[in-house]
Amino acid sequence: MHHTSPARRVFLVANAAFLCLLAVLCFLPLVHVLAVSFSESAAVAAGQVTFWPVDFTLKSYDFIISRPEFMRSFVITLERVLLGTAINMLLTIMIAYPLSKDVRTFRMRTFYVWIFVFTILFAGGLVPWYMTIKYTGLLDSVWALVIPGAVPVFNVILLLNFFRGLPKELEESCFIDGAGHLRTLWTIYVPLSLPGLATVGLFTIVGHWNAWFDGLILMNKPEHYPLSSYLQTIIINFDFSHVKQEDLYKLASISTRTSKAAQIIVGALPILLAYPFLQKYFVKGIVLGSVKE
Repeated sequence: MHHTSPARRVFLVANAAFLCLLAVLCFLPLVHVLAVSFSESAAVAAGQVTFWPVDFTLKSYDFIISRPEFMRSFVITLERVLLGTAINMLLTIMIAYPLSKDVRTFRMRTFYVWIFVFTILFAGGLVPWYMTIKYTGLLDSVWALVIPGAVPVFNVILLLNFFRGLPKELEESCFIDGAGHLRTLWTIYVPLSLPGLATVGLFTIVGHWNAWFDGLILMNKPEHYPLSSYLQTIIINFDFSHVKQEDLYKLASISTRTSKAAQIIVGALPILLAYPFLQKYFVKGIVLGSVKE
């Protein structure tokens, strides 16, 4: 029977306690925002709401769902996530596969790897980035939110390391049977790399969903803002001039604080729902993709 030393047991208990405390500290702010979103405005203004709703109500959610600006930005974000994830994943796979080969198979591998690494260490700056997007005609379109970040280099490095960990015998058997590199990639590498693909896919989805700065810079009209950009504008500076007369009556029965809390919850909900389904792949994918050279 395996014996655990007292020092080891103390470490395990302390480590578990620390991680539980950290999880609670991360979770409690979300619980508080959720409680505020379901509470009456008077209770929120009086500071009575902590982690449980006071005078439960759905008025805040009714207000935000009925606002066309919120739903429009939500649809734009869905479009961005679908397009951006598809493009990012396709390019990540197509780039990671050749870069995962050794120098004997792909002689220029090291050269191209350093080109991609260089882009992580050095950037052209905000102004050249904006001017490039402007003069390519992408401003004020969903493509401005998708094309500039089409190749996430960190994801490429993670996935190429994952590819390098797969058995070489599988690839060799495919070549013996007459398959080329493209067929080998899509019939062998991709199906066997679900943990790695789920990991980079989660990074991509969360990155597109939470991005707000590029929306503010690249969209000339507020109605073209993605959800995170829209939420950033109303949470930092709520503009009553854009609120309709019928919305003012609803705001009188709720408050800007409860409506902001409800919009934060609705904005975060899709990611909160998607993460549990990808979490089982996430840990395995990021560990296996990071320990290889």
